Amino acid sequence: MGEPRWLDEREAHVWRAFLALQRELTGALERGLVRDSGLSNADYSLLVPLSEAPDGLLRARELGMRVGWERSRLSHQVKRMEKRGLVVREECAEDARGSMVRLTPAGRAAIGAAAPGHVDSVRRYLFDVLSREELDVLGRAFDRVLARIAADDDEADPTR
Repeated sequence: MGEPRWLDEREAHVWRAFLALQRELTGALERGLVRDSGLSNADYSLLVPLSEAPDGLLRARELGMRVGWERSRLSHQVKRMEKRGLVVREECAEDARGSMVRLTPAGRAAIGAAAPGHVDSVRRYLFDVLSREELDVLGRAFDRVLARIAADDDEADPTR
């Protein structure tokens, strides 16, 4: 395997800044959501794809894939959201083993109330502090990193 390719000073700075950005931005967005709407980032993460889906309905497996969550995490979060009336679970007509998650009117109202403040926060903390050129560079960089991860995942699991 050989000697590890240790990060140089610049790389270590960028890596640590990325980790801090991820932690601090997630925290700031969560605090804003909770303060403005009572929703958590996890709630919001599931409400967005459901609100964009036809009839507010997605197969649980598809919802989990869209947000990048394991089945267990999705199940627990959906259960919490069901108790608050934001979503309901339904049987899947095509496959008795599958389940569907449907956005309720209360869930649609919650995402509708939360979205304007959330997008204002995203704009304030991310987009307003970057130039158009920086956004273009970040977009290309993020796309390359995601493509590398996808390629490695495909290589590790050819059934994907």
